[in-house]
Amino acid sequence: MDPFLLTALGLLGLLAVLDLFVGVSNDAVNFLNSAVGSRTAPFRIVLTVAAAGVLLGATFSSGMMEIARSGVLMPEKFTFNDVMVVFCAVMVADVLLLNLFNALGLPTSTTVSIIFELLGATATLAFWKIWQAGEPLADIGAYVNSGKALSMIMTILVSVAVAFVAGLVVQFLLRLVFSFRYEKAYRYLGGLFGGIAMTSLFYFLIMKGAKGASFMTPERLAFLKDNSDLILWSCFIGFTVLFQALITFFNTNVMRYVILAGTFSLAFAFAGNDLVNFVGVPLAALDSWHIFSATPGADPAVFTMEGLREPFAASTGWLVASGLVMVVTLYCSKKAHRVIRTSVNLSSSTRGGREQFGSSLPARVLVRASLNANTLIRQFLPVSVLEGIGSRYKKKTLKPGERELPFDEIRACVNLVVAAALIASATSLKLPLSTTYVTFMVAMGSSLADGAWDRESAVYRISGVLTVISGWFMTALSAATLCAVVTLLFQAFGMGLMIAGMVVSLVVIIKTNFLTKEKEKSIEEDEGISGGDVETIRTLLKEAIPVERARTIALLADSIDAFLVADAQKLTDCRDAAVDLLEEVSVARGNYYRMALYQGTKADRDARNFYYRSYSAMKDLAHGLRDQVSVTENYVKNSHSAMTGLMAENLEKISVELHRLKADFTTERGQALLALLDKAQSDYLVQSNTETVSLRKSELYLGKILYTRELVTRYQMVSFLEARLNIAA
Repeated sequence: MDPFLLTALGLLGLLAVLDLFVGVSNDAVNFLNSAVGSRTAPFRIVLTVAAAGVLLGATFSSGMMEIARSGVLMPEKFTFNDVMVVFCAVMVADVLLLNLFNALGLPTSTTVSIIFELLGATATLAFWKIWQAGEPLADIGAYVNSGKALSMIMTILVSVAVAFVAGLVVQFLLRLVFSFRYEKAYRYLGGLFGGIAMTSLFYFLIMKGAKGASFMTPERLAFLKDNSDLILWSCFIGFTVLFQALITFFNTNVMRYVILAGTFSLAFAFAGNDLVNFVGVPLAALDSWHIFSATPGADPAVFTMEGLREPFAASTGWLVASGLVMVVTLYCSKKAHRVIRTSVNLSSSTRGGREQFGSSLPARVLVRASLNANTLIRQFLPVSVLEGIGSRYKKKTLKPGERELPFDEIRACVNLVVAAALIASATSLKLPLSTTYVTFMVAMGSSLADGAWDRESAVYRISGVLTVISGWFMTALSAATLCAVVTLLFQAFGMGLMIAGMVVSLVVIIKTNFLTKEKEKSIEEDEGISGGDVETIRTLLKEAIPVERARTIALLADSIDAFLVADAQKLTDCRDAAVDLLEEVSVARGNYYRMALYQGTKADRDARNFYYRSYSAMKDLAHGLRDQVSVTENYVKNSHSAMTGLMAENLEKISVELHRLKADFTTERGQALLALLDKAQSDYLVQSNTETVSLRKSELYLGKILYTRELVTRYQMVSFLEARLNIAA
């Protein structure tokens, strides 16, 4: 056996493992978003439920891999060498593309990516073969099944519109029924709501999740089809009676069970139906090798692969192993948390947080048009109707220490149930709706209906949604283009480049996912503080002030050191660190607005005032530091003249004192540094009278003196505020 071929097969296996990792990191948002956003259970319990669904879904999957074998390419038209080029190119493109979307925190469709990668690779190789054979381009249809790609484009358009409208309408109606203060209505209607929800999820689980499972024999499927009405009515009546009894006699929160059941169902369906997106191509390559090896002496450049049209089911061992990799990914992937955070942030109702996306012109146009439409509608609706609707959207007052969640359990149930119902219905009608598109757009529609997109956040939320949707279309275009380029290179330069390309892809994925030093916050860490009482604030300030002060002083000192030796790269690193510092301090200050939601005592309110003043000072310093370092970086990169004489000596002394101040911030050291700054400014006047000092150099030097003085005085004030807070206790 050719050692290069064996190496290629081994690398494909490793890429399959990494593809599972990056793929699940992106698709986990589909079934974790609702449970995470509503905090219906601790994050680890949610993960455990999802992991059980994923493992069972993968294990009991039928293992059918036709989409990778003959769903796009016509195998009888391609040789063994051809299909190996296609499969290797697809895996390289897929892991790199999904890793990019994960890094950006954008959910996308793994189904769309794999189909368009297969399309790009197959079409490129088909053109190559047609060109070499001198055949007309019209024969491309004999090589490529283009109908699949067209259906996927239509799927994007249809699923986006249908899911968004469905989520909006259902959420609006349910909010009118239950309101945000739904405890009273829940006592009487909770059983009915839970019965409808669980029945919808059961229908989804059977139609979408378990339809292709190995234990679903044709006889069982026929039985379910013939008795579907009886089964659904039995489920509805049974769950309704059970849930209403639990609510009435045990005061049980049945919505929690609905959310966890929905999480399990979507996870089960995802693993069972989307597994082919990750391991289908490597298994198709392995099966191609088996088919080729069964014909001794065959020429790989001539032997055609019509054998790939034969049905192939992956062994249970492969399925279980794939499921275990997916489960490990759920627990370990921080990039999965990043993608989930994008979806939760765009649908969040909380105030005071930092928006993940900026504004855009299309978003501004849509917001302005919506405001005009709202004004017009209000002119026709009676005041009583408007007041009645408004009363249903009054949120309940938070209790001391209670956390404002991104959204409540009513909306979480709507997200899961509506998405499940749409996907199940489409599956029964043989319409290929994407799970990613449906779940995301339902969540966006429900968030709009729930008032999460108010005038303070709407333009940013819409920009985010438009970014994600445009990313879906870019997925198709970029997947096909990237894979076409990779295929062309592999075909032109042979097996050596193919192996090198797979090795490079492995290195990139391993480095960016497992060897990076970047700290990614977990979902549980992303909520900020939970209350605004005096003890909590005292603890926060006691822990945060020394850390933020040391970081600010260290970055200023390091930037001065880098400036004196003209180290542009070090200044770039300092500038990036200063940007991160500003963002973190800004987010921390934003917690004040969450604190304002709590009443508390006068001592609590005074403590919040200290918190706001302290973090406002630290934010101003972080903002100034970013600007200072940026100016210094540009000065060095533009190769302006270096500091000399007394100015250089004073900057060196200032840096030394800053390092000392970082280690021991005392009043005495602060005053010593302020005295040094006075001398440094006087020395500037002396030096400028004896030599020509450029305006640019003067501004840089005096700017550093001014900022350092501000840093010392501001942090002295912060320390004073902290001391007053401790005394007040």
